[in-house]
Amino acid sequence: MPGDATAPDMTTQPRPVYVIGAGPGGLAAAAALRARGIRAVVVEKTDTVGSSWRGHYDRLHLHTTRRLSALPGLAMPRRFGRWVSRDDVVRYLEKYAEFHELELVTGVEVTRIERAPHPADSGPEAGTGTGRKGKGRRKAGARSKAEHDPEANAWLLHASGGRVLTGRAVVVATGFNHTPALPDWPGRDSYGGRLLHARDYRNAEPYTGLDVLVVGVGNTGAEIAVDLAEGGAARVRLAVRTAPHIVRRSTAGWPAQRSGILVRRLPAPIVDRVGALIARASVPDLSAHGLPRPTTGLYSRVKQGAIPVQDVGLIDAVRTGRVEPVAAVDSFDGGEVVLADGSRITPDAVIAATGYRRALEGLVGHLDVLDERGRPRTHGARTLRHAPGLYFTGFGNPISGMLREMALDAEKIAKVLARRLGVRSEARAKVREEALQDTGLRPVDPLA
Repeated sequence: MPGDATAPDMTTQPRPVYVIGAGPGGLAAAAALRARGIRAVVVEKTDTVGSSWRGHYDRLHLHTTRRLSALPGLAMPRRFGRWVSRDDVVRYLEKYAEFHELELVTGVEVTRIERAPHPADSGPEAGTGTGRKGKGRRKAGARSKAEHDPEANAWLLHASGGRVLTGRAVVVATGFNHTPALPDWPGRDSYGGRLLHARDYRNAEPYTGLDVLVVGVGNTGAEIAVDLAEGGAARVRLAVRTAPHIVRRSTAGWPAQRSGILVRRLPAPIVDRVGALIARASVPDLSAHGLPRPTTGLYSRVKQGAIPVQDVGLIDAVRTGRVEPVAAVDSFDGGEVVLADGSRITPDAVIAATGYRRALEGLVGHLDVLDERGRPRTHGARTLRHAPGLYFTGFGNPISGMLREMALDAEKIAKVLARRLGVRSEARAKVREEALQDTGLRPVDPLA
Protein backbone atom coordinates (compact mmCIF):
# COMPACT_ATOMS: atom_id res chain seq x y z
CA MET A 1 0.00 0.00 0.00
CA PRO A 2 1.22 3.56 -0.60
CA GLY A 3 3.13 4.80 2.40
CA ASP A 4 3.13 1.36 4.03
CA ALA A 5 6.57 0.45 5.33
CA THR A 6 5.96 -3.17 4.36
CA ALA A 7 5.09 -2.37 0.73
CA PRO A 8 7.51 -3.86 -1.84
CA ASP A 9 10.28 -1.63 -3.08
CA MET A 10 9.50 -1.23 -6.78
CA THR A 11 13.09 -0.19 -7.57
CA THR A 12 14.71 -3.29 -6.06
CA GLN A 13 17.09 -5.11 -8.39
CA PRO A 14 16.96 -7.28 -10.36
CA ARG A 15 14.39 -5.45 -12.40
CA PRO A 16 10.98 -7.07 -12.03
CA VAL A 17 8.34 -7.72 -14.62
CA TYR A 18 5.62 -5.16 -14.06
CA VAL A 19 1.99 -6.19 -14.37
CA ILE A 20 -0.42 -3.29 -14.77
CA GLY A 21 -3.83 -4.00 -13.27
CA ALA A 22 -4.95 -6.17 -10.34
CA GLY A 23 -7.95 -7.75 -12.00
CA PRO A 24 -8.09 -11.45 -12.85
CA GLY A 25 -5.81 -11.10 -15.89
CA GLY A 26 -3.11 -9.25 -13.99
CA LEU A 27 -3.24 -11.49 -10.92
CA ALA A 28 -3.11 -14.63 -13.08
CA ALA A 29 -0.10 -13.35 -15.00
CA ALA A 30 1.75 -12.41 -11.80
CA ALA A 31 1.05 -15.80 -10.21
CA ALA A 32 2.18 -17.70 -13.32
CA LEU A 33 5.37 -15.64 -13.48
CA ARG A 34 6.11 -16.19 -9.81
CA ALA A 35 5.57 -19.94 -10.21
CA ARG A 36 8.39 -19.90 -12.78
CA GLY A 37 10.78 -17.98 -10.56
CA ILE A 38 10.23 -14.57 -12.14
CA ARG A 39 9.67 -11.62 -9.88
CA ALA A 40 6.49 -9.82 -10.83
CA VAL A 41 5.10 -6.64 -9.29
CA VAL A 42 1.42 -5.83 -9.81
CA VAL A 43 0.70 -2.10 -10.00
CA GLU A 44 -2.94 -1.14 -9.41
CA LYS A 45 -4.34 2.39 -9.57
CA THR A 46 -7.14 1.73 -7.06
CA ASP A 47 -6.74 0.57 -3.47
CA THR A 48 -7.75 -3.06 -3.94
CA VAL A 49 -7.80 -6.06 -6.26
CA GLY A 50 -10.73 -6.68 -8.61
CA SER A 51 -11.95 -3.10 -8.55
CA SER A 52 -13.99 -3.45 -11.75
CA TRP A 53 -15.75 -6.52 -10.41
CA ARG A 54 -16.71 -4.69 -7.23
CA GLY A 55 -18.50 -2.06 -9.32
CA HIS A 56 -20.75 -4.40 -11.32
CA TYR A 57 -24.49 -4.72 -10.69
CA ASP A 58 -25.61 -6.82 -7.73
CA ARG A 59 -27.23 -9.80 -9.48
CA LEU A 60 -24.29 -10.47 -11.79
CA HIS A 61 -23.10 -14.07 -12.02
CA LEU A 62 -20.47 -15.51 -14.31
CA HIS A 63 -21.86 -16.92 -17.53
CA THR A 64 -19.00 -19.40 -17.48
CA THR A 65 -18.80 -22.35 -15.10
CA ARG A 66 -16.86 -22.32 -11.87
CA ARG A 67 -14.53 -25.09 -12.99
CA LEU A 68 -13.68 -23.35 -16.26
CA SER A 69 -13.20 -19.94 -14.67
CA ALA A 70 -10.43 -20.60 -12.14
CA LEU A 71 -7.05 -18.91 -12.51
CA PRO A 72 -3.72 -20.80 -12.48
CA GLY A 73 -2.87 -22.54 -9.24
CA LEU A 74 -6.08 -22.10 -7.25
CA ALA A 75 -9.51 -23.52 -7.97
CA MET A 76 -12.77 -21.86 -6.99
CA PRO A 77 -14.47 -23.56 -4.02
CA ARG A 78 -17.53 -25.73 -4.64
CA ARG A 79 -19.60 -23.64 -2.25
CA PHE A 80 -19.59 -20.86 -4.87
CA GLY A 81 -21.93 -22.96 -6.99
CA ARG A 82 -21.79 -23.56 -10.72
CA TRP A 83 -22.45 -19.95 -11.72
CA VAL A 84 -20.29 -17.78 -9.47
CA SER A 85 -21.71 -14.51 -8.14
CA ARG A 86 -20.02 -11.14 -8.37
CA ASP A 87 -19.25 -11.08 -4.65
CA ASP A 88 -17.73 -14.55 -4.76
CA VAL A 89 -15.54 -13.56 -7.71
CA VAL A 90 -14.21 -10.70 -5.59
CA ARG A 91 -13.61 -13.06 -2.65
CA TYR A 92 -11.76 -15.42 -4.95
CA LEU A 93 -9.50 -12.68 -6.32
CA GLU A 94 -8.65 -11.55 -2.80
CA LYS A 95 -7.79 -15.10 -1.75
CA TYR A 96 -5.86 -15.64 -4.98
CA ALA A 97 -3.52 -12.70 -4.31
CA GLU A 98 -3.04 -13.90 -0.72
CA PHE A 99 -2.45 -17.53 -1.63
CA HIS A 100 0.21 -16.75 -4.24
CA GLU A 101 1.80 -14.02 -2.07
CA LEU A 102 1.77 -11.61 -4.94
CA GLU A 103 3.71 -8.35 -4.75
CA LEU A 104 0.92 -5.81 -5.04
CA VAL A 105 1.30 -2.04 -5.03
CA THR A 106 -1.98 -0.14 -4.91
CA GLY A 107 -2.83 3.52 -5.37
CA VAL A 108 -0.25 3.92 -8.15
CA GLU A 109 -1.43 4.59 -11.71
CA VAL A 110 0.83 3.91 -14.68
CA THR A 111 0.10 6.58 -17.27
CA ARG A 112 2.64 5.92 -20.02
CA ILE A 113 4.93 3.09 -21.12
CA GLU A 114 7.99 3.53 -23.32
CA ARG A 115 11.13 1.68 -24.29
CA ALA A 116 14.07 2.30 -22.01
CA PRO A 117 17.06 3.80 -23.84
CA HIS A 118 19.74 1.26 -24.64
CA PRO A 119 23.45 2.14 -24.34
CA ALA A 120 23.86 1.34 -28.04
CA ASP A 121 21.35 4.09 -28.84
CA SER A 122 23.57 6.78 -27.32
CA GLY A 123 26.64 6.17 -29.50
CA PRO A 124 27.47 8.17 -32.61
CA GLU A 125 26.53 5.26 -34.90
CA ALA A 126 23.33 4.36 -33.13
CA GLY A 127 21.06 6.44 -35.37
CA THR A 128 17.66 7.69 -34.31
CA GLY A 129 15.62 4.49 -34.59
CA THR A 130 12.86 3.55 -32.22
CA GLY A 131 13.30 -0.16 -32.69
CA ARG A 132 10.49 -0.37 -35.26
CA LYS A 133 11.16 -2.01 -38.57
CA GLY A 134 12.30 0.49 -41.17
CA LYS A 135 12.68 3.36 -38.69
CA GLY A 136 16.22 4.69 -38.34
CA ARG A 137 19.45 2.65 -38.32
CA ARG A 138 21.38 0.82 -35.65
CA LYS A 139 24.64 -1.11 -35.78
CA ALA A 140 24.14 -4.81 -36.52
CA GLY A 141 25.80 -5.83 -33.27
CA ALA A 142 23.60 -3.52 -31.22
CA ARG A 143 20.48 -4.77 -32.98
CA SER A 144 21.44 -8.38 -32.32
CA LYS A 145 22.01 -7.66 -28.65
CA ALA A 146 18.70 -5.81 -28.36
CA GLU A 147 16.91 -8.83 -29.74
CA HIS A 148 18.61 -11.42 -27.52
CA ASP A 149 19.69 -9.65 -24.33
CA PRO A 150 16.75 -9.37 -21.86
CA GLU A 151 18.28 -6.36 -20.17
CA ALA A 152 18.48 -4.59 -23.53
CA ASN A 153 14.70 -4.71 -23.85
CA ALA A 154 13.83 -2.89 -20.65
CA TRP A 155 10.73 -0.69 -20.36
CA LEU A 156 10.08 2.57 -18.56
CA LEU A 157 6.77 3.07 -16.78
CA HIS A 158 5.73 6.61 -15.92
CA ALA A 159 3.43 6.52 -12.92
CA SER A 160 1.57 8.85 -10.58
CA GLY A 161 3.59 10.83 -8.08
CA GLY A 162 6.38 11.37 -10.60
CA ARG A 163 7.54 7.77 -10.37
CA VAL A 164 9.54 6.26 -13.21
CA LEU A 165 9.85 2.48 -12.96
CA THR A 166 12.09 0.23 -15.01
CA GLY A 167 10.98 -3.31 -15.80
CA ARG A 168 12.45 -6.25 -17.68
CA ALA A 169 9.06 -6.71 -19.32
CA VAL A 170 5.51 -5.39 -18.94
CA VAL A 171 2.17 -7.16 -18.92
CA VAL A 172 -0.74 -4.80 -19.56
CA ALA A 173 -3.92 -6.10 -17.93
CA THR A 174 -5.97 -2.96 -17.38
CA GLY A 175 -9.19 -4.67 -18.41
CA PHE A 176 -11.76 -5.12 -21.15
CA ASN A 177 -14.35 -3.05 -19.25
CA HIS A 178 -12.12 -0.08 -18.52
CA THR A 179 -13.86 3.18 -19.44
CA PRO A 180 -17.65 3.43 -19.93
CA ALA A 181 -18.64 4.40 -23.47
CA LEU A 182 -21.70 6.66 -23.46
CA PRO A 183 -22.85 7.66 -26.98
CA ASP A 184 -23.01 11.35 -27.73
CA TRP A 185 -26.66 11.29 -28.80
CA PRO A 186 -27.97 14.57 -30.20
CA GLY A 187 -29.90 16.44 -27.52
CA ARG A 188 -28.56 14.19 -24.76
CA ASP A 189 -27.90 17.11 -22.42
CA SER A 190 -31.50 18.30 -22.75
CA TYR A 191 -32.97 15.11 -21.36
CA GLY A 192 -34.85 15.81 -18.14
CA GLY A 193 -34.89 12.25 -16.79
CA ARG A 194 -32.10 10.24 -15.26
CA LEU A 195 -29.43 9.09 -17.74
CA LEU A 196 -26.65 6.75 -16.61
CA HIS A 197 -24.26 4.17 -17.95
CA ALA A 198 -24.77 0.55 -16.93
CA ARG A 199 -21.54 0.83 -14.93
CA ASP A 200 -23.48 2.92 -12.40
CA TYR A 201 -26.46 0.55 -12.13
CA ARG A 202 -26.59 -1.61 -9.00
CA ASN A 203 -30.13 -2.95 -8.58
CA ALA A 204 -33.77 -2.24 -9.39
CA GLU A 205 -34.74 -0.63 -6.08
CA PRO A 206 -34.31 3.04 -7.18
CA TYR A 207 -36.49 2.34 -10.25
CA THR A 208 -39.51 0.82 -8.52
CA GLY A 209 -42.66 2.11 -10.23
CA LEU A 210 -40.71 3.93 -12.96
CA ASP A 211 -40.69 3.67 -16.75
CA VAL A 212 -37.15 2.64 -17.72
CA LEU A 213 -35.45 2.35 -21.10
CA VAL A 214 -32.37 0.11 -21.31
CA VAL A 215 -30.20 0.82 -24.35
CA GLY A 216 -28.18 -2.09 -25.72
CA VAL A 217 -28.97 -5.78 -25.88
CA GLY A 218 -25.66 -7.36 -24.97
CA ASN A 219 -25.42 -9.58 -21.91
CA THR A 220 -25.31 -6.60 -19.55
CA GLY A 221 -28.29 -4.80 -21.09
CA ALA A 222 -30.36 -7.98 -21.26
CA GLU A 223 -29.70 -8.87 -17.63
CA ILE A 224 -30.35 -5.36 -16.34
CA ALA A 225 -33.67 -5.28 -18.23
CA VAL A 226 -34.69 -8.57 -16.60
CA ASP A 227 -33.54 -7.32 -13.20
CA LEU A 228 -35.69 -4.20 -13.56
CA ALA A 229 -38.73 -6.20 -14.68
CA GLU A 230 -38.39 -8.56 -11.74
CA GLY A 231 -37.54 -5.75 -9.32
CA GLY A 232 -40.67 -3.66 -9.65
CA ALA A 233 -40.15 -1.19 -12.49
CA ALA A 234 -43.51 -0.13 -13.92
CA ARG A 235 -42.37 -0.57 -17.53
CA VAL A 236 -39.13 -1.80 -19.08
CA ARG A 237 -38.19 -1.24 -22.71
CA LEU A 238 -35.04 -2.51 -24.37
CA ALA A 239 -33.62 -0.51 -27.29
CA VAL A 240 -32.19 -2.85 -29.92
CA ARG A 241 -30.04 -1.75 -32.86
CA THR A 242 -29.06 -5.21 -34.11
CA ALA A 243 -30.94 -8.36 -33.15
CA PRO A 244 -28.67 -10.51 -30.97
CA HIS A 245 -28.00 -14.21 -30.96
CA ILE A 246 -29.53 -15.69 -27.82
CA VAL A 247 -28.27 -18.98 -26.42
CA ARG A 248 -29.28 -21.01 -23.40
CA ARG A 249 -26.65 -20.73 -20.67
CA SER A 250 -26.97 -24.47 -20.13
CA THR A 251 -28.91 -27.18 -21.94
CA ALA A 252 -29.45 -30.55 -20.21
CA GLY A 253 -26.48 -29.76 -18.01
CA TRP A 254 -24.19 -28.87 -20.92
CA PRO A 255 -22.95 -25.27 -20.56
CA ALA A 256 -22.80 -23.02 -23.60
CA GLN A 257 -19.20 -22.26 -22.69
CA ARG A 258 -18.10 -25.81 -23.47
CA SER A 259 -19.66 -25.52 -26.91
CA GLY A 260 -17.72 -22.28 -27.39
CA ILE A 261 -14.48 -24.04 -26.47
CA LEU A 262 -15.17 -26.85 -28.93
CA VAL A 263 -16.01 -24.64 -31.91
CA ARG A 264 -13.74 -21.63 -31.52
CA ARG A 265 -11.08 -23.08 -33.85
CA LEU A 266 -13.56 -24.12 -36.54
CA PRO A 267 -14.33 -22.04 -39.67
CA ALA A 268 -17.03 -19.44 -39.05
CA PRO A 269 -19.39 -20.67 -41.82
CA ILE A 270 -19.55 -24.15 -40.25
CA VAL A 271 -20.22 -22.80 -36.77
CA ASP A 272 -22.81 -20.39 -38.17
CA ARG A 273 -24.79 -23.24 -39.72
CA VAL A 274 -24.63 -25.42 -36.62
CA GLY A 275 -25.52 -22.46 -34.42
CA ALA A 276 -28.60 -21.68 -36.52
CA LEU A 277 -29.85 -25.26 -36.18
CA ILE A 278 -29.32 -25.26 -32.41
CA ALA A 279 -31.03 -21.86 -32.04
CA ARG A 280 -34.13 -22.99 -33.89
CA ALA A 281 -34.36 -26.07 -31.68
CA SER A 282 -33.71 -24.38 -28.33
CA VAL A 283 -34.70 -20.69 -28.60
CA PRO A 284 -38.24 -19.61 -29.57
CA ASP A 285 -38.81 -17.11 -32.35
CA LEU A 286 -39.46 -13.76 -30.68
CA SER A 287 -40.16 -11.84 -33.89
CA ALA A 288 -43.79 -11.22 -32.92
CA HIS A 289 -42.52 -9.55 -29.76
CA GLY A 290 -40.11 -7.24 -31.57
CA LEU A 291 -36.96 -9.35 -31.32
CA PRO A 292 -36.41 -11.19 -34.64
CA ARG A 293 -33.78 -13.81 -35.29
CA PRO A 294 -30.47 -12.26 -36.43
CA THR A 295 -29.57 -12.41 -40.11
CA THR A 296 -25.82 -12.76 -39.56
CA GLY A 297 -24.32 -16.06 -38.38
CA LEU A 298 -23.48 -16.51 -34.70
CA TYR A 299 -19.74 -17.04 -35.07
CA SER A 300 -19.43 -14.41 -37.78
CA ARG A 301 -20.84 -11.96 -35.24
CA VAL A 302 -18.39 -13.24 -32.62
CA LYS A 303 -15.52 -12.52 -35.00
CA GLN A 304 -16.84 -8.95 -35.20
CA GLY A 305 -16.79 -8.68 -31.41
CA ALA A 306 -20.46 -9.44 -30.59
CA ILE A 307 -20.78 -12.27 -28.08
CA PRO A 308 -24.14 -14.13 -27.94
CA VAL A 309 -26.57 -13.17 -25.18
CA GLN A 310 -26.84 -15.95 -22.64
CA ASP A 311 -30.41 -16.28 -21.48
CA VAL A 312 -30.89 -15.58 -17.77
CA GLY A 313 -34.58 -14.70 -18.08
CA LEU A 314 -34.74 -12.48 -21.18
CA ILE A 315 -36.71 -14.95 -23.32
CA ASP A 316 -39.51 -15.33 -20.78
CA ALA A 317 -39.52 -11.61 -19.99
CA VAL A 318 -39.96 -10.72 -23.68
CA ARG A 319 -42.61 -13.40 -24.30
CA THR A 320 -44.67 -12.23 -21.32
CA GLY A 321 -44.34 -8.54 -22.20
CA ARG A 322 -42.39 -7.58 -19.08
CA VAL A 323 -39.53 -6.42 -21.30
CA GLU A 324 -40.52 -4.67 -24.55
CA PRO A 325 -37.96 -4.50 -27.39
CA VAL A 326 -38.03 -1.17 -29.25
CA ALA A 327 -35.95 0.48 -31.97
CA ALA A 328 -32.50 1.93 -31.30
CA VAL A 329 -32.10 5.38 -29.77
CA ASP A 330 -31.59 8.12 -32.33
CA SER A 331 -31.62 11.27 -30.21
CA PHE A 332 -33.13 13.10 -27.25
CA ASP A 333 -35.61 15.96 -27.37
CA GLY A 334 -36.21 17.39 -23.93
CA GLY A 335 -37.99 14.72 -21.92
CA GLU A 336 -38.53 12.54 -24.99
CA VAL A 337 -36.32 9.85 -26.49
CA VAL A 338 -36.52 9.69 -30.28
CA LEU A 339 -36.10 6.17 -31.63
CA ALA A 340 -34.68 5.11 -34.99
CA ASP A 341 -38.14 4.27 -36.36
CA GLY A 342 -39.33 7.82 -35.66
CA SER A 343 -41.39 6.98 -32.58
CA ARG A 344 -41.02 8.96 -29.37
CA ILE A 345 -41.14 7.68 -25.80
CA THR A 346 -40.90 9.41 -22.42
CA PRO A 347 -39.10 7.13 -19.97
CA ASP A 348 -38.29 8.29 -16.46
CA ALA A 349 -34.77 6.88 -16.74
CA VAL A 350 -32.41 5.68 -19.45
CA ILE A 351 -29.71 3.12 -18.68
CA ALA A 352 -27.07 2.88 -21.40
CA ALA A 353 -25.58 -0.61 -21.61
CA THR A 354 -23.44 0.60 -24.48
CA GLY A 355 -20.13 -1.03 -23.66
CA TYR A 356 -16.69 0.16 -22.73
CA ARG A 357 -13.50 1.46 -24.28
CA ARG A 358 -10.12 -0.13 -23.60
CA ALA A 359 -8.63 3.40 -23.16
CA LEU A 360 -5.09 2.30 -23.99
CA GLU A 361 -4.20 5.25 -26.21
CA GLY A 362 -2.51 7.33 -23.51
CA LEU A 363 -0.67 4.35 -22.11
CA VAL A 364 0.74 2.72 -25.25
CA GLY A 365 -0.84 4.51 -28.23
CA HIS A 366 2.50 6.04 -29.25
CA LEU A 367 4.13 2.60 -29.54
CA ASP A 368 2.21 1.46 -32.64
CA VAL A 369 0.81 -1.56 -30.82
CA LEU A 370 -2.92 -0.77 -31.17
CA ASP A 371 -5.23 -1.32 -34.13
CA GLU A 372 -7.62 1.24 -35.61
CA ARG A 373 -10.19 0.47 -32.90
CA GLY A 374 -7.74 0.98 -30.04
CA ARG A 375 -7.30 -2.72 -29.30
CA PRO A 376 -3.91 -4.42 -28.84
CA ARG A 377 -2.59 -5.92 -32.06
CA THR A 378 -1.30 -8.93 -30.15
CA HIS A 379 -2.34 -10.77 -27.02
CA GLY A 380 -1.03 -13.47 -24.72
CA ALA A 381 2.53 -14.63 -25.32
CA ARG A 382 2.86 -12.91 -28.69
CA THR A 383 4.62 -9.56 -28.98
CA LEU A 384 5.35 -7.25 -31.87
CA ARG A 385 8.92 -7.20 -33.15
CA HIS A 386 9.36 -3.53 -32.37
CA ALA A 387 7.96 -4.00 -28.84
CA PRO A 388 9.64 -7.09 -27.37
CA GLY A 389 8.66 -7.77 -23.78
CA LEU A 390 5.35 -5.89 -23.97
CA TYR A 391 2.42 -8.25 -23.42
CA PHE A 392 -1.36 -7.78 -23.32
CA THR A 393 -4.00 -9.97 -21.70
CA GLY A 394 -7.73 -9.67 -21.11
CA PHE A 395 -8.65 -7.34 -23.97
CA GLY A 396 -10.93 -9.72 -25.84
CA ASN A 397 -14.29 -11.28 -25.09
CA PRO A 398 -13.90 -14.83 -26.44
CA ILE A 399 -16.75 -17.26 -26.87
CA SER A 400 -14.79 -19.76 -24.75
CA GLY A 401 -14.85 -17.56 -21.64
CA MET A 402 -12.75 -14.54 -20.70
CA LEU A 403 -11.43 -15.87 -17.38
CA ARG A 404 -10.44 -19.16 -18.98
CA GLU A 405 -8.55 -17.44 -21.75
CA MET A 406 -6.79 -15.09 -19.33
CA ALA A 407 -5.64 -18.12 -17.34
CA LEU A 408 -4.25 -19.70 -20.50
CA ASP A 409 -2.60 -16.42 -21.53
CA ALA A 410 -0.93 -16.14 -18.12
CA GLU A 411 0.71 -19.55 -18.42
CA LYS A 412 1.89 -18.83 -21.98
CA ILE A 413 3.33 -15.42 -21.06
CA ALA A 414 5.17 -16.91 -18.09
CA LYS A 415 6.59 -19.73 -20.19
CA VAL A 416 7.88 -17.39 -22.87
CA LEU A 417 9.38 -14.95 -20.37
CA ALA A 418 11.07 -17.73 -18.39
CA ARG A 419 12.79 -18.85 -21.58
CA ARG A 420 13.63 -15.32 -22.66
CA LEU A 421 15.00 -14.30 -19.26
CA GLY A 422 16.87 -17.56 -18.78
CA VAL A 423 15.18 -18.54 -15.52
CA ARG A 424 16.36 -21.98 -14.39
CA SER A 425 14.04 -24.74 -13.23
CA GLU A 426 15.71 -24.80 -9.77
CA ALA A 427 14.59 -21.20 -9.23
CA ARG A 428 11.05 -22.09 -10.21
CA ALA A 429 11.00 -25.00 -7.77
CA LYS A 430 12.34 -22.80 -4.98
CA VAL A 431 9.61 -20.20 -5.51
CA ARG A 432 6.89 -22.87 -5.38
CA GLU A 433 8.35 -24.39 -2.22
CA GLU A 434 8.65 -21.05 -0.45
CA ALA A 435 5.09 -20.08 -1.43
CA LEU A 436 3.63 -23.20 0.15
CA GLN A 437 5.76 -22.95 3.27
CA ASP A 438 5.09 -19.28 3.85
CA THR A 439 1.32 -19.12 3.27
CA GLY A 440 0.22 -22.30 4.99
CA LEU A 441 -2.62 -22.37 2.46
CA ARG A 442 -3.68 -25.04 -0.01
CA PRO A 443 -6.10 -25.00 -2.93
CA VAL A 444 -9.62 -24.95 -1.56
CA ASP A 445 -10.96 -27.28 -4.23
CA PRO A 446 -9.28 -29.90 -6.43
CA LEU A 447 -8.97 -29.01 -10.09
CA ALA A 448 -11.46 -31.66 -11.20
